[in-house]
Amino acid sequence: MQRAMISIQLFLLLLLQFKSTESTNTFMTKEPGCPESCDGSDILIPYPFGIGPNCSLSEEFVVNCEFTTSGNLSPTRGSFLIENISLPLGQARTLGGVASTCDGVKTTTNLSNNAPFRLNTEKNKFTVTGCNTLAYLHLDPSSDYSVGCFSSCDSQDTLNKHGSCSGIGCCQTDIPKGTSIFYATFDERFNNSKVQNFSPCSYAMVVEASEYQFSPYDITNEKLANRLMPIVLDWAIGNTTCENAQTNKSSYACRSDHSICLNSSSGGYFCNCLDGYEGNPYLDEGCQDIDECADQNPCSKQGKCHNLQGTYRCSCPFGLRKNDGEQECHLNVAIVIGTGVVIVVLSFLGFGIYVLLEKRNLSKVKENYFQLHGGRILLEKIKSKQGFGFTIFTKQQIEQITNNFDGANIIGHGGQGTVYKGTQRDQTIAIKKCKIIDESKKKEFGKEMLILSQINHKNIVRILGCCLEVEVPILVYEFIPNGTLYSCIHHKKQGSHISLVTRVRIAHESAEALAYLHTSASPPIYHGDVKSANILLDQNYMAKVSDFGASILAPTDDAQLVTLVQGTLGYLDPEYMQSCKLTDKSDVYSFGVVLLELLTSKPVIDYDLPEEKRSLSSCFLSAMKENKIQELLDDGIIHEDDMELIKAVAELAKKCLSMKGEERPMMKEVAEELHRIRKFQVLKLMFLI
Repeated sequence: MQRAMISIQLFLLLLLQFKSTESTNTFMTKEPGCPESCDGSDILIPYPFGIGPNCSLSEEFVVNCEFTTSGNLSPTRGSFLIENISLPLGQARTLGGVASTCDGVKTTTNLSNNAPFRLNTEKNKFTVTGCNTLAYLHLDPSSDYSVGCFSSCDSQDTLNKHGSCSGIGCCQTDIPKGTSIFYATFDERFNNSKVQNFSPCSYAMVVEASEYQFSPYDITNEKLANRLMPIVLDWAIGNTTCENAQTNKSSYACRSDHSICLNSSSGGYFCNCLDGYEGNPYLDEGCQDIDECADQNPCSKQGKCHNLQGTYRCSCPFGLRKNDGEQECHLNVAIVIGTGVVIVVLSFLGFGIYVLLEKRNLSKVKENYFQLHGGRILLEKIKSKQGFGFTIFTKQQIEQITNNFDGANIIGHGGQGTVYKGTQRDQTIAIKKCKIIDESKKKEFGKEMLILSQINHKNIVRILGCCLEVEVPILVYEFIPNGTLYSCIHHKKQGSHISLVTRVRIAHESAEALAYLHTSASPPIYHGDVKSANILLDQNYMAKVSDFGASILAPTDDAQLVTLVQGTLGYLDPEYMQSCKLTDKSDVYSFGVVLLELLTSKPVIDYDLPEEKRSLSSCFLSAMKENKIQELLDDGIIHEDDMELIKAVAELAKKCLSMKGEERPMMKEVAEELHRIRKFQVLKLMFLI
């Protein structure tokens, strides 16, 4: 009997040992005989990745162990240190370098073609720090463009005042999807000596946005270039979909019987365990059942949990029962039904009260916005002036006109907002939904609308009304049918067919409109974003200046200082970018760039060209200096009889593009000069006839 008891005890011990071993191997994440981490490192490398020969799915998933600067062996892939690898998410967190330029010494950061990894475009941002720093993130050769980011500051006090990554000392921008290769560069025209005393270096990096908190100290910290920044990478198996991968069982990576295949948003696929299982779906028997009953009881307090493969079941003690398809134990059915009826009635009653309160709150919100934007003042002025052609629209009317801002009605969009086409009373109108409004000028919005509505010039798009019941006011303009001057020159490939006479006329009409805003409007108005995309052409191809906004009245004091330079790259006044002070001469500079477009039909920034030749204004000024302007001109307007007129327009553009605002002509003088050139054209044509 004693021997029998000993035998039973030994059997139980062996059974427990087998169960312990089975439990230990239940959630294996690597191939047998392969290391799961580098020596001395606590970072696990799960299959399909692996360390060493025959330990990974393919060569693309081989991880190396290399000594870091700390002297420890760490897992690496290409030029990146691996921090962790997530099987369920198909992601990996790595550490990448920082590009820098400091006292003429430059370093770079890049991601080579490091399959199977791609940049995660949702969690990473291209980040630039420094004063007056413009950096570019160049994508792989299959892409024909790059992204840029500009940070500006003029003193240590400015940095300390703002301190966030919003353009002052630091800026961030999104990264295009599918990026697998990149490198960063700096624009040498910026980071000048004016700020070298407190900002000697500039930095550019791709970094996980949630893991980087900008500090003004980063501007003066010359050691930032030596830091390794966290980056999130997506990874996947191959470049095919789950449907195609499953047709070839020999290469299909989801080996576990309880696994599921998921298509990766960046191409390829990855595997997960089914609900109720956990482990490594890339290994045979890698997904094992989760014992839901072991960690916590998922059933009701009275219920008893029974674990099943991939799920669990709840049973009820005597006196209680559970309904079909439910896991909870319930009391008498009649009580449950009665309670349910009461709950439904109370829910409907509560919902009704909620809807009523929401409607009341919505009305209050609309009224608050209306008051905040000076709606009452504007309404009283409209009532006091009979025949005043300005309408205050309700939010409901705007939504009706735009079909609830249907994307099919979008006719234009940019950095300041989106423009929709709509119809009201058989009249086609344009509705601009702005993105932001200067908080300091919200109360003056109604007064400014009154001033802008009284602008009456044949070459300025007329404002018909506005909606003030929203957080950012919506503007309503007359509809101009023939699109923008930009499209006429570039997109529609009509630039070479526009005669020199027409180009000078459009330039003259646009200059007259801007001169009117600067000198005849009361108070004067600065446009702030003059470009060919903001010059519309009506049915007769007459120029109409548009998009001069609702908060650009000429200030009488330092209120014109802005904390974030706004505008369009290529048209921006360099003096404005340095001083953050918008003046009438800023419009003159931007108009000079428009003159270059009319003369050359070339884009103001061409990323297909070498960096030193990308800027149209820089190329033009160099050509003028070397007397090679003819090389830049549109072939469609080059004619010996017209060269004198072209040179006159080019000289005017050169004056407008002067680096110092005080050396540029007034907009009125520009308009007068273009008028003189047009008269000379007419006289010359008459003489030729």
